[in-house]
Amino acid sequence: MAYKIDADSCVNCGSCEPECPVGAISENADKRTIDADKCISCGSCASTCPAEAISE
Repeated sequence: MAYKIDADSCVNCGSCEPECPVGAISENADKRTIDADKCISCGSCASTCPAEAISE
């Protein structure tokens, strides 16, 4: 199951994007989003999110 970013909690700091080993995170409408087709559910992004906006 792919990780998801809660748009209401995301502060668009960008700390998650460079942590994704498969490049599944991108900026969309001033928030970060995760491409579920690319996500490998490693959790690297969730562990770096200061807003705790990323969950599985």
